[in-house]
Amino acid sequence: MGLLTGLLTLPLAPARGVAWIADRLEETAERETADPAVLRARLAALNRALDEGEIDQDRFELEEERLLDLLEGSPSGTVPTHPAPPPPGSH
Repeated sequence: MGLLTGLLTLPLAPARGVAWIADRLEETAERETADPAVLRARLAALNRALDEGEIDQDRFELEEERLLDLLEGSPSGTVPTHPAPPPPGSH
């Protein structure tokens, strides 16, 4: 990036920073919602909430179906053995 281009686009730096943070948050949320271990933990917590009377049967069934659908959509229902490497230049 040239000096002149850098100076002219400097006012856009905060917007680019916010967009970068939003992208990282979206990637993290997608990774966590696709992680079978997280989904199983959420199912266990859902069962405890039902057992303890914190939620009713209708709410339980609705949320359970949603979590099971997510779990079935995860690759082979297994937990990855290692996290994906960060993209180049993300340091």
